[in-house]
Amino acid sequence: MRERRWEPGGPLEVGLALAPHRRGSGDPTWRQTPDGAVWRTSRTPDGPGTLRVGVHGGGVLGRAWGPGAAWLLEMLPAWLGADDDLSGFAVRHEVLAEAARRHAGLRIGRTGRVMEALVPAVLEQKVVGREAWRAWRWLLHRYGEPAPGPAPEGMRVVPEPEVWRQIPSWHWHRAGAEAVRARTIATAAWHAAKLEAAATSEELDRLLRALPGIGVWTSAEVRQRALGDPDALSVGDFHLAKLVGYALTGEKTDDPGMLRLLEPYAGHRHRASVLVMLTGLRPPARGPRMPARDYRSF
Repeated sequence: MRERRWEPGGPLEVGLALAPHRRGSGDPTWRQTPDGAVWRTSRTPDGPGTLRVGVHGGGVLGRAWGPGAAWLLEMLPAWLGADDDLSGFAVRHEVLAEAARRHAGLRIGRTGRVMEALVPAVLEQKVVGREAWRAWRWLLHRYGEPAPGPAPEGMRVVPEPEVWRQIPSWHWHRAGAEAVRARTIATAAWHAAKLEAAATSEELDRLLRALPGIGVWTSAEVRQRALGDPDALSVGDFHLAKLVGYALTGEKTDDPGMLRLLEPYAGHRHRASVLVMLTGLRPPARGPRMPARDYRSF
């Protein structure tokens, strides 16, 4: 076990910084224990590792296990948003100002791990969250490896890129992911080294969108998490435009309308959208919820 103490030098909500990496309540790579600590697994450049992050006094205490422990502790401040640059960001809507006051510790972190963000993002394409998270859990329990150290029971580390490339079609089917998403993940895994080496969000966006099956939404979801891009807005999301429109104007809108509303936040549009979600404002629900499909029965 390795350990590191880090003083953020300002307000910080650890759970909020790490929450974007959680894919459903049963995510095998993410846990929050009753003591408030967040556990996270990762396949680092040095190998698999488990990270436990807890608040200690006025700072953060990180503990890590496995071959990737040293790398995880070195990256701990970045994961929690130490590199997040708020320059140029000014709240222009009172409803967002209130959310910003309540969550003064909001920071957008970066993990530096592209494939770990890419695979679940692809699984979430054009399906409800429950369907994607079910597939993520099945694949991790079948192809991931046990988390190093005293991690909570059932935690797993994501497979290496070559494993994603070799998953047979019948196991994608059993996971509930159809052939299109399976091919997209396998193709991306062939280019994993190049994707992981991207130095900027612009370069990663170009590389990602050159791959079949990856568009604006998926690229943004990956860059938010892997590189901490505060402007990577999830255009094309099923819910986001409606939430932004309702929070800022009282009426739902579409993607072009969302882009117009968030134009004053250029450079920080993703940050503004996070604040929108933190307002808790939601348009009235009308009609039944979209059901989770089950490709395993096809």
